[in-house]
Amino acid sequence: MTRRHLIHGLLFISPWIVGVCLFIAYPIGASFYYSFTDTSMLGGGSWVGWQNYVTLLTADPLFWKSLGNTMFFAALSVPLTLLLSLSLAVLLSARLREVNLYRTILYLPTLMPAVAVALLWLWMLNPDNGFVNAAIGALGLPTPGWLTDPSWAKPALVLVSLWTIGSPLVIYLAGIKDIPEEVMEAAALDGASRWQRVRHITVPLVTPMTFFNLIIGLIGAFQYFTIPFIMTVNSPTGLGSPLDSTLFYSVYLYSKAFRDVQAGYASAMAWLLFLIIMGLTVALFRSSARWVYYAGHTERA
Repeated sequence: MTRRHLIHGLLFISPWIVGVCLFIAYPIGASFYYSFTDTSMLGGGSWVGWQNYVTLLTADPLFWKSLGNTMFFAALSVPLTLLLSLSLAVLLSARLREVNLYRTILYLPTLMPAVAVALLWLWMLNPDNGFVNAAIGALGLPTPGWLTDPSWAKPALVLVSLWTIGSPLVIYLAGIKDIPEEVMEAAALDGASRWQRVRHITVPLVTPMTFFNLIIGLIGAFQYFTIPFIMTVNSPTGLGSPLDSTLFYSVYLYSKAFRDVQAGYASAMAWLLFLIIMGLTVALFRSSARWVYYAGHTERA
């Protein structure tokens, strides 16, 4: 009977097993093998061992440029996203009139396709007739060149990334709603101000949500592709303009794979990206025991 149930279970999940093998397991294994070859997207190629990795790390300045751009973006975008989404979640957790409308408005940009977001912000950040510079100019402040100025290009993309903070906002809001009201009431009776309650109660009790949003945000930042690709693909100087200031790692990987048709080289880049993200994720998990608080649990995180 047990064997029969096992066979029936395997038969029922066989489409999923086939899908995982064909569309997940095989591509992962193939990309790992190709990373040690000079395979082209058009076919052919031979075994070159560690040559792709050596070239990336020692003889490709654009690899370090793209990695630096990505790390700069992650260092700005992820903390700002966490801070802004937590601040808005605290405000939206209050008993305000039409609070559900405000929550919907803030979440709606997350539902927009990335291409639409990129095109919208291309117009808004236009240095001549864009909405952002028009608003800044109305205040009498100097108007930056945004995507045409290497100094402002990455901050512009950080600004665009803050447009879609709906997902971490909802997660924070759920965590804040889960805080027992009697804890807040007891703190208020003891004379704690609203800022003190937020700082000493809300922030520590939502650290599991902060940890989750931090991991997801970090992974997403290192894989940031669609927005910078769309916003620079039509530039006369090519991807990563101006002066490679928006050449993110994923964009450079795409360029190597589908423009230079270097499948082996791009596969090596993908595996290095995996190792970087895995290393940062493991480091965050190891550090979580010192700052993540799980209510009702005394063991280390």
